[in-house]
Amino acid sequence: MTPRIAMLGGGSWATALVKILNDNGTSVNWFIRDEAIVKSLQTVGHNPRYLSSVSFKQDFNQLTTDIHQAVSNADITVVAIPAAFLDDAVSGIGSDVWATKKVVSAVKGMVPVKNMILGDYFNQHLNVSLENFAVISGPCHAEEVAMEKLSYLTLASQNQTLAQRLCQLLGTRYIKTNPSDDIYGTEYAAVMKNIYAIASGICSGLGYGDNFQAVLISNAVEEMEKFVEAVHPISRDIKDSAYLGDLLVTAYSQFSRNRTFGMMVGRGYGVKTAQLEMNMIAEGYYASACVNEVNKQFKVDMPIAQAVYNILYNRYAAVMEIRLLCDKLS
Repeated sequence: MTPRIAMLGGGSWATALVKILNDNGTSVNWFIRDEAIVKSLQTVGHNPRYLSSVSFKQDFNQLTTDIHQAVSNADITVVAIPAAFLDDAVSGIGSDVWATKKVVSAVKGMVPVKNMILGDYFNQHLNVSLENFAVISGPCHAEEVAMEKLSYLTLASQNQTLAQRLCQLLGTRYIKTNPSDDIYGTEYAAVMKNIYAIASGICSGLGYGDNFQAVLISNAVEEMEKFVEAVHPISRDIKDSAYLGDLLVTAYSQFSRNRTFGMMVGRGYGVKTAQLEMNMIAEGYYASACVNEVNKQFKVDMPIAQAVYNILYNRYAAVMEIRLLCDKLS
């Protein structure tokens, strides 16, 4: 029996995931806050703001601007709302409702102020058992999903039955899937890679070349491994695509919003100006502050992450901060 699935979010990644599910014959209860997007999908079958080339059958998905309705009518809820807005978006739904649902995070960020990855947030604040929680991760830009370029996803859950079921739901001719039990490692790695993509963009904006970028990302892999190991020490291979692969594509791809954001900062844009110029949220901006707070407990030496935080939040000059960072890399 096909589970009833809710998708929360109207951005590019939510749109891509609905496309994948639809291509597998699965309809979705799709919550989108923006009424104009809902109307466009209902009338012409396109999201006018994100991945507008993707066509949806107008009568296949149930579209709604009522998040409570979408969640209540679903067995599995896929969350693709930017982490910065998540707390406000879901707070009106009681923990008694969430406790009966399986929740899948497609968010590569942390909830600001609470400084929590989504697994901890849903578990501690909304009463979702970790057995009913899963993470979608891996190097998979929404834009390439729209073009049906071969991509790979990792579905992580402590409940391997759930992980395998999600692999079946999301596996298509252009999406290959792999199960994992490392919900903490995949979530934190997805958060960290956005910070490092901002670093990559800043350096590119400052005029550093490919040779330096290779050194920067090599050191970023080491930082990521040390931090993830400190936060949740289990046996994992950081070279797997869910960790290293996601970092590489986010640091180098033309589709990377975090790299683009960093490049603008490196070229002299103020942080607020860069945010206003972008059409999408750069999760790494918020993640930088969250990781900085979390690391006060673990005290992992992370000069790249610290440099990004200094530039974005302490307003250090990018050119000087990166110059100091160069002496800390090897």
